[in-house]
Amino acid sequence: MAGFEPLLQAPARLQVAAVLANVDEAEFARLKAITGASDSVMSKHLSALADAGLIKLRKASSEGRQRTWASLSRDGRKRFDQHVAALQRIVAGGAE
Repeated sequence: MAGFEPLLQAPARLQVAAVLANVDEAEFARLKAITGASDSVMSKHLSALADAGLIKLRKASSEGRQRTWASLSRDGRKRFDQHVAALQRIVAGGAE
């Protein structure tokens, strides 16, 4: 199906992309809390999205601890929007 992004089939990955589509960036702990994922599962999801070029990861120290922030890449924004449009076509009863 045109525009459907298989990487966003996992609910947590879709949630991450949806959050990042509405903010400049989000911190790892916030994404983890929103999805309900464990540290290791969230790390795997973010790595998969980053490896595919959908998101960018930024690491920096904050309050004496290493923190990770994620943001949607330009290509990630395009692919997320196409995925949402594909899902809307499915819901509307169309398959193309």
